[in-house]
Amino acid sequence: MLIVWILLGLVLLAAVVGVVMYNGLIGLRNKVEEGWRQIDVELKRRHDLIPNLVETVKGYASHERGTLEEVMQARSAAMSGASTPAAAAATEGQLSQALGRLMAVAEAYPDLKANQNFLALQQELSSTEDRIASSRRYYNALVRDLNTKVESVPSNMVAGIAKVQRAEYFETPATEAVAPSISFGANGPAGGAPTIAPSTQPGAVGGASTQPGAAPGALPQAQAPGGSTPDPTTDSGTPNA
Repeated sequence: MLIVWILLGLVLLAAVVGVVMYNGLIGLRNKVEEGWRQIDVELKRRHDLIPNLVETVKGYASHERGTLEEVMQARSAAMSGASTPAAAAATEGQLSQALGRLMAVAEAYPDLKANQNFLALQQELSSTEDRIASSRRYYNALVRDLNTKVESVPSNMVAGIAKVQRAEYFETPATEAVAPSISFGANGPAGGAPTIAPSTQPGAVGGASTQPGAAPGALPQAQAPGGSTPDPTTDSGTPNA
């Protein structure tokens, strides 16, 4: 009789452990999905800022058509809706490279660098990049925890029953030239031209806040001097963030 009670106790203990593992796996999977949605929010905001930035640059450097078109084409590819985080990282990496070239072009135009609207858009883009990086770190930490449980014994058996699978990291190539960070030195914009340096944060997503998904403010509007004719770099269908 004692053996029967022991066996019943072991079965009950195994059931409790199994339920705890199951709930933990489901909770982690949901957190990973929520983390990715937060990244997607910041990426969309980044996409929404780019047309205004391009329009502002075009007002001062309209003959830089090739660079402007590259940025808009890379933006369109990034907005096409990648099916996996790895695919999204690849298209966002191409967009970051195009943005880096656009910022390099802006260095040759002192009037553009002094334009308040351009400076505001640069600052907003830099803040968005920071929030993307923060969201990326948060998401990748959740993915690491989930993948560890999916591959470890005995939680891997529960993961198989619950159909919980490994998640993909959101990572970009180390060689990616992401959108540059902007520094005006000690005297601010009035004291001289901004110094542009490559960002060391891969993935182009990040922010001052450690909790992703902070509500963004209103987007600055582009104001280019003079009238302009239709141009292939103009995106008339910019989605709302």
